[in-house]
Amino acid sequence: MRAAVAVSQNPDNPLEGLVLQEINEPEVQPGWAKVRLVSASLNPHDVWTLKGVGHPADRIPMTLGCDGAGYTQDGNPVIIYPVIADAARGMGDMTMDPQRSIISELYNGTFAEYIVVPEANLVPKPEWLSFDEAAAMGIAWGTAYRMLFTRANLKAGDRVLVQGASGGVASAAIALAKAAGATVYVTARDERKRQFALDLGADAAFESGARLPERVDIVVETIGEATWSHSLKALRPGGTVVICGATSGPNANADLNRVFYQQLSIIGSTTCTLAEFYSCLRVMEESGARPVIDHTVDLDQITNGFESLIDGQNLGKIVVHISEEK
Repeated sequence: MRAAVAVSQNPDNPLEGLVLQEINEPEVQPGWAKVRLVSASLNPHDVWTLKGVGHPADRIPMTLGCDGAGYTQDGNPVIIYPVIADAARGMGDMTMDPQRSIISELYNGTFAEYIVVPEANLVPKPEWLSFDEAAAMGIAWGTAYRMLFTRANLKAGDRVLVQGASGGVASAAIALAKAAGATVYVTARDERKRQFALDLGADAAFESGARLPERVDIVVETIGEATWSHSLKALRPGGTVVICGATSGPNANADLNRVFYQQLSIIGSTTCTLAEFYSCLRVMEESGARPVIDHTVDLDQITNGFESLIDGQNLGKIVVHISEEK
């Protein structure tokens, strides 16, 4: 079968290690299921793997891809929940399992014609989601849901700042926060991305670092160093920053005086539990919120998709078409 595989790692030229090649179809072990992929989506995690960030060299080669949707061997349409973990090891929370992994970290990923995953990771695909939309959900929407509803305890009427408007997690956070009845402000570096956020339902969009009309209850952070100071200054006393990534760098000025004097909460978050994934689907069904697809590429052109992701000009998700729907 065809697969997009990381065969080497290079922090300066990550695409040097991306190869589309023929590999053996995966074998099914007890408790696992085989899925024929229809669609998969690109995530920054895939680029980090190619750069060698957070992915040891001894786990290469590895088929990339964290998210996907397709058909089981029985012909049932499914979404692949991307976290492989044991809730018992995490004291009831899969994301707290110290041995947890995201698909493509320890097990081959979704940029292939077939994948095997634990049976529990198969989520029935609702009819109201297309395969492309379903394939864009797991990492971005699951992460945004947990950040807002579980970690930051979002309530109707809260004021939320989403730093960065066009990324997968950020765009999902805008849609989910609006669905919950929040006032949503966003920042972005250029007018095109600010307009994208407004089209998603944001109440107002500002240049990065701009003063907001009011202080907010919650800041959704995925950027890190470049926006951290602004995030802390934007919070009301007692407010919360919830952070799931640091794409601009991890070593921001902590500004501890502000943190303790304003009694701010800084909360980390990563991925979501399976229960949260199902809850996210329910919010989407009731609200009509859907992943935005910037564009699609065939598996043969996946390098073009990676180039677009690295360039950072996409508005929404980039989806890879693996095979035909039934």
